[in-house]
Amino acid sequence: MGKKHKKSRSHIGLQDITLCISTAMVLVLLGLVVLTVFTARNLSAKVKEDFTITLMLGDDITQGEAKAVCKELQSRPYISGMQYISKEQALEEGKKALGADPSEFVGVNFFPPSVEMQLKADYANSDSLKWITAELEKNPKIAEIEFPQDLIDSVNYTLRNVIIVLLVLAALLTFISFVLINNTVRLAVYSRRFGIHTMKLVGASWGFIRKPFMSRAFKQGLLAGFLAVVVLGIGLYVFYMQEPGVLTIITPEVMAVTAGAVLLFGILITCLCSWLSVNKFLRMTAGDLYKI
Repeated sequence: MGKKHKKSRSHIGLQDITLCISTAMVLVLLGLVVLTVFTARNLSAKVKEDFTITLMLGDDITQGEAKAVCKELQSRPYISGMQYISKEQALEEGKKALGADPSEFVGVNFFPPSVEMQLKADYANSDSLKWITAELEKNPKIAEIEFPQDLIDSVNYTLRNVIIVLLVLAALLTFISFVLINNTVRLAVYSRRFGIHTMKLVGASWGFIRKPFMSRAFKQGLLAGFLAVVVLGIGLYVFYMQEPGVLTIITPEVMAVTAGAVLLFGILITCLCSWLSVNKFLRMTAGDLYKI
């Protein structure tokens, strides 16, 4: 009798380990998709904020007037960064680009002063640029506005499509994860279907019967989620050792959200699958249990 009991406990323990490992493997894939979606969003914002809009100031503008223009621009909510380039700085950059001093040929410095500014990611799109440029053109000190319209449209279109594909992939993988984990949990509950029926015969309530299964499912989901987070963490560390700059895109906030999503999904999916599986066997009669 003792040997049977020990063998049964060993069998259940092996089932728990198998369920944890298989669930953790699925959660790793799901975590990679979540991480990729948030990373793509951060990368999109970084690319957008790298776009430079050049404001060419009037040739006759004074240093004080230029500072006043810059001060006014800094108060605008859509600007993330800006830099004033004087006529002298523009001439020095022209010398480096051309390999000669152009003012020696024409006799004057024909480079106008300018302001290079970067927009916040939410404003780096065609619709926002239309009203932003219209607003800036009202300033008489700004002679011309230059920005890469075609490049901005192309990048926004590409990034939007990439994010849509990733979201569809995340939804598909979530469904596949549910199916795989549900099958694994159902097999674990299936082996104890006669025990469930016996408890039902002696008058145990459905809630009482479900309780140990739900408790075990919670622990299994938490452990599987923790294992998945550890695997993802090791992978990120190896990636960081190869590319230290990756932390500018995969921020601590992204890591925390990914880890939280993996742990939460691991607990929810195992508990939900266990609840559905136990209910299925609770509704069955004794004869039905032999037919499955």
